[in-house]
Amino acid sequence: MINQDFNSIIDLIKAFPTQQSCIDHLEQLRWNGNVVSPFDSESKVYNCKGNKYKCKNTGKYFNVKTNTIFDNTKIELQKWFLGIWLVTSHKKGISSLQLGRDLNITQKSAWFMLSRIRQCFGIDNDSQLDNEVEADETFVGGKNKNRHANKKIKGSSDDKAPVLGMVERNGKVIAKQIPNTTYETLSIEILKSVKETAKLYTDEYTSYKRLKRVYDHQVVKHSQYQYVQGRVHTNTIEGFWSLLKRGIIGIYHFTSKKHLQLYVDEFVFRYNSRSSSEAMRFNLFLQNTENRITYKELING
Repeated sequence: MINQDFNSIIDLIKAFPTQQSCIDHLEQLRWNGNVVSPFDSESKVYNCKGNKYKCKNTGKYFNVKTNTIFDNTKIELQKWFLGIWLVTSHKKGISSLQLGRDLNITQKSAWFMLSRIRQCFGIDNDSQLDNEVEADETFVGGKNKNRHANKKIKGSSDDKAPVLGMVERNGKVIAKQIPNTTYETLSIEILKSVKETAKLYTDEYTSYKRLKRVYDHQVVKHSQYQYVQGRVHTNTIEGFWSLLKRGIIGIYHFTSKKHLQLYVDEFVFRYNSRSSSEAMRFNLFLQNTENRITYKELING
């Protein structure tokens, strides 16, 4: 039976006082009593000592951490659980410096932990939206002239990256980093994520105009200082942009274009699980940790 009663850090520590209690919880979430080999899902599995298993078809040994973000880590699972709790609970995110202090680990270990955790957030950024949907684009990043000398990008005056956001009223948000804000780019992403039966609300940006061919598309004219017209507005998605930008500016300070989507995914995950209990959000994340990345891949990425 999965424990759903840990809704504070104190509760979490009480629920998982030992390494074994963490392992038992992960096994329940990942396999629910039916162990599956990560090397061959059709293979028979032998139960070995020390929480280890053997895949009959491949002859390889594994445990519940194999091929997950916990694979080959020297950090104990209790600290991983606390780290995941802190990252998923803080609305604006948490820096590796702060996480390192909270868990009593080095900043380098905290950065590695955060990076692996962030690789898993994309699980909830691929929905189908319907009913009333707001769409808007924004630019994330900082102007080159405001950067320190060692952070300036040669030949660039502004390296902000465009991100398209779509949110269903009282529902989920989807946010994707995009190469540009042309009609072709925006329409491809919107058609992929928003059902044709939806009512679509945007501002008057020209790249949205031809979407009237597909959707019941209504516009709020920001250039004329019109922000709400009955049900038509983009305030919900703009509220999400505020959360995203406050988190990046206040906590992370700088994000490269190359890794921006990972940070966007992090804020999408928290937004989409906002109505869940702390325990439900924590377990949702743990059920989707099969996205391991090595330290070498991280520093070379």
